[in-house]
Amino acid sequence: MLIASSALLAALVYYAALCAIRPFAPCRKCRGLGRTERFGKPRMCPRCHNDKLRLRLGRRAFNAWQRTREAGTRPTPAPFKESH
Repeated sequence: MLIASSALLAALVYYAALCAIRPFAPCRKCRGLGRTERFGKPRMCPRCHNDKLRLRLGRRAFNAWQRTREAGTRPTPAPFKESH
């Protein structure tokens, strides 16, 4: 049980580091080529739109969490002080 838990933790740490270092991965639909074939005709990849890269799922989740956190922890504006 301890070995399985440590292996899972190591895998999570590795994936988190991978998402931080290389947030983009090759598109799975076109395998990073930017083009797919449909009915024998080459066309632009519908997922990556010829960018050849997609944002990793872990990085997308982190970005969503970060946006939510920043939206909830914005500093409140200070009350207006009149000077006489």
